[in-house]
Amino acid sequence: MADGIISMLLDRLASIAYEYKDVEEFAGNLNAIQAVLEDAEQRQVKEASVRTWLDQLKDISFEMVDVLDEWNTDMLRQEVEKQEREGENAVANKQKKKKVPLYVSRSCFCFRKAREVTFRHDIASKIKDLNGRLSAIDEQRKRYKFKHIERVIQEIPDRRKTSSFVVDSDVFGRAKEKDILITKLLSDWKGLLIIPILGMGGMGKTTLAQLVYNDVTVKTYFEKRVKIAKSISGDEDSRSNELDHVLQSMLRSIEGKRFLLVLDDVWSNDSEKWERLRAPLIQSGAHGSRILVTTRKHEVVDMMRATSDMINLGELSEEYCLSIFNHMAFSDRGVDESKAFEDISKKIVGKCKGLPLAAKALGSLMHNKRTRREWLNVLNSKIWDQEEVEQKVFKPLLLSYYDLAPSIKCCLLYCASFPKDYEFQRDELIDLWMAHDYLNSKENKDREVGEAFFDNLVARSFFQDLVKDSVSGKIRSCKMHDIVHDFVQSLTKNECLIIDVEGVGDEIEVMSKKARHLTLRLKYDEPLPPSNAYFKNLHTITILPPSFPETMTVDSNFILQLKCLRTLNLSYVGISEVPDEIGELIHLRYIDLSWNDGLKTLPDSICELYNLYTLRLCCCEQFEKLPDNMGRLISLKHLYVDGCVSLEYMPKGIRRLKKLKRIDECVVVCGEDENKAALQLGDLKVLNLEGSLNISLQGNVKDENELEKAQLWHMNQLFHLRITCLDVQYKQQARSTVEILNVLRPHENLESLDISHHSGTTCPNWMMSLQNLRIIFLFEWYNCEFLPPLGKLPYLEELSLWSMQKVKRIGGEFLGIVDQDYATSLKSSSSSSSSSFFPKLKQLIIYDMNALEEWEVGVEGWNKEDSETSIMPCLSSVAIVDCRRLKTLPDFLCKTPVQELIIRGCPNLSERCEQGSGEEWPKISHIPNIKI
Repeated sequence: MADGIISMLLDRLASIAYEYKDVEEFAGNLNAIQAVLEDAEQRQVKEASVRTWLDQLKDISFEMVDVLDEWNTDMLRQEVEKQEREGENAVANKQKKKKVPLYVSRSCFCFRKAREVTFRHDIASKIKDLNGRLSAIDEQRKRYKFKHIERVIQEIPDRRKTSSFVVDSDVFGRAKEKDILITKLLSDWKGLLIIPILGMGGMGKTTLAQLVYNDVTVKTYFEKRVKIAKSISGDEDSRSNELDHVLQSMLRSIEGKRFLLVLDDVWSNDSEKWERLRAPLIQSGAHGSRILVTTRKHEVVDMMRATSDMINLGELSEEYCLSIFNHMAFSDRGVDESKAFEDISKKIVGKCKGLPLAAKALGSLMHNKRTRREWLNVLNSKIWDQEEVEQKVFKPLLLSYYDLAPSIKCCLLYCASFPKDYEFQRDELIDLWMAHDYLNSKENKDREVGEAFFDNLVARSFFQDLVKDSVSGKIRSCKMHDIVHDFVQSLTKNECLIIDVEGVGDEIEVMSKKARHLTLRLKYDEPLPPSNAYFKNLHTITILPPSFPETMTVDSNFILQLKCLRTLNLSYVGISEVPDEIGELIHLRYIDLSWNDGLKTLPDSICELYNLYTLRLCCCEQFEKLPDNMGRLISLKHLYVDGCVSLEYMPKGIRRLKKLKRIDECVVVCGEDENKAALQLGDLKVLNLEGSLNISLQGNVKDENELEKAQLWHMNQLFHLRITCLDVQYKQQARSTVEILNVLRPHENLESLDISHHSGTTCPNWMMSLQNLRIIFLFEWYNCEFLPPLGKLPYLEELSLWSMQKVKRIGGEFLGIVDQDYATSLKSSSSSSSSSFFPKLKQLIIYDMNALEEWEVGVEGWNKEDSETSIMPCLSSVAIVDCRRLKTLPDFLCKTPVQELIIRGCPNLSERCEQGSGEEWPKISHIPNIKI
């Protein structure tokens, strides 16, 4: 990790003007050391003295980062104070009759100057000390005679290469095991059959279980399929009441049904715990139920008494490992290119020793290597000869690791501070990397750089179980394979710790200064640890509460020990108050207080955190008020308050935050006299937000002048917009909001739109001009009788219509046809002799529309044989729920490729869709999956 920290530190040193001679000398020594770090990192595996040298180097680097932070914090403080003085002067100029005596300003000026001189002297002294210590380390470097290893690495990877990562949907070499496993699952054995899959880490146990779990015949055979969390089946603090709670919930869902239960990665061979799980399952499930278990320990199989049905997953043949390797390495490259490296490929794969994960990791590593020299460098690497690397799979992972840019190494190793099987949220992880300055971004491009780093780690197979966002298509979340987690923990050793609170004293004392990122696991009714001096060097502290946390108090002494902290995660712990002392943690860049129901406010001192990038308060349901001095958080980039349903308003000071890019839920007060301290409708024009934005409108718009100030058009990086009009009205007319919506026109780049509680009779006048819309959700449009002409939108893929209570009929207006005469419509069309409506729509949901009686084609003269008119040609899923008056479906459904149809709470329609005899059945008989 040393090369990543030093790279980050050098980048910061290069970005500042050298006010001290020692800073320049420090940077020179650090550059000389960086040149040989590659050799030092590899030699530390065998040489303990080199490892100690690197540890000392990291300690000094961390201390220097802290000093630079203090320096930068003071500069930010001066900037905030300057802004406030300029604001006061502006107010004073408006009130010319009130004059401020000159001696007050002069005394303030003298005090500021004295404070700055004292501060600069203190900083200079710290830098001089660190420079002397670094000089000594540089002298030691010369004695070790490290080699300079020339490497060419892009600090920011080419996203055209790394973002087009391979999705390993194909599974090689497990067809035989899959067939055996399915035969056992579908056998006529009447009792509860337990089938273990045994194998070492990285062998593909979970992949095989997933393959079978999703098999069509298995889905059909079992009435209920369930996956259980590892925390219940593993040996990591599985507490009795947590297990009982999950069991009760599961038993209700499987009662009387033939079920398949998958327990993934079981470690515990506690027979008592196993019997508590097995006995109620035997009683609740129907005959033919099965339990599928994956484990690395034969003791687990013995404890379950399931040896006879065990599938022992052995090593793959070299042929299949080569198939995996080639699939990852040459996915988008020609056959000739794969043949050119065929001889080297076989030799590299031979070193995988039959491990699929190793073959996958190495294939991902070679994906962007184009020259024979690069391939030979991997084949001839010294990593293969390191006896200290005990696990076979660690060697290919080490090769992939050393091939990363220094900053990306830091991002990967930071993941060791999370527990196994943790589901990483991509944006949250990028925010955390940003908090530790791993991204080294310029010009406020943190998000772009973070996404490039994340994609690079995905491309090299460090992440798996990828979940994509339906709007952007980007990965939303992922996990890390257990072996990869073991690997990154082996590299971070004592820097990233995950321990129980009861072990804090002993374990932290042993780790001493090395611990930088600490995750504390709490048990039931267990308080936070007392004040502990060993916390003073921590950069991260995360508290993991039990599943059902009690109310907790955070002691001020606990906070005061965390002077170097960058990220603080107190989500879910049940706190109702944040100590004032949090304002003294000047290095803080990331605070997560989400899901603390009792939290109502934050202390004003939090506004002294001039380095703070991210503040998360999601789902704090009683949270009422943000500090009015939020404008002092000069570095704030992300504010997350989604789910804070009691939040009264957003402070007006948010307008001063020039770096602010994300507010997930923005409460906007309409009516300039309603609340002077609140963010107003017209203030939106000074914000420049990105990604996703939810606007919750409140108050009463009293005149058009206020509407003229509101703007969203300039936010060209905004892709998802939600507007809620529940608590707003226009000129005391509670049932009309269209005038307000009309001025909130978003940029044409918008891809997803959600409008709820709209009281107008028509849609906003800009809605149909958003030609890039892919997702639309309309909820509770009280007075709307006719749906907007959404069929004209060329890229719309998902459409949800909820609680449109005055819509009685869906017809041609929905498709976008004004003239109901089909022939006339065609003649008036100058573009083509054929028409297409909803050309890309895949999913349609119609929910709780109790006035809806008719759904017609809407094209006069349309018939089943008409080939020139295409309606919803890509439709795959339709759900119609709680539309009690609806009786018919449109004829065009019979020509759509719908794969799934759900009809629920629609008694009239359900009766007419009865299989074989229902009048509507011919329209839907081609659909393979119908649920009525």
